[in-house]
Amino acid sequence: MDELVKLLGEKFGLTEDTAKQVVAAVADFMKKKLPAPLAGQIDDLLAGGKADLGSLAKGLGGLLGGKK
Repeated sequence: MDELVKLLGEKFGLTEDTAKQVVAAVADFMKKKLPAPLAGQIDDLLAGGKADLGSLAKGLGGLLGGKK
């Protein structure tokens, strides 16, 4: 999450607190839209862990209008 917060701050001039709120809002949105097994991987990714990126990408494709 820290890497994403830093990126948002650099690209958009957001304060650290605002960037954290943005990341949290987007993560919450994605977790509500994704199936439970994929939603659980969002927190792992934000914590700097690894996730099954193939499954996550497939789930995101469905979220963004692609095939599920």
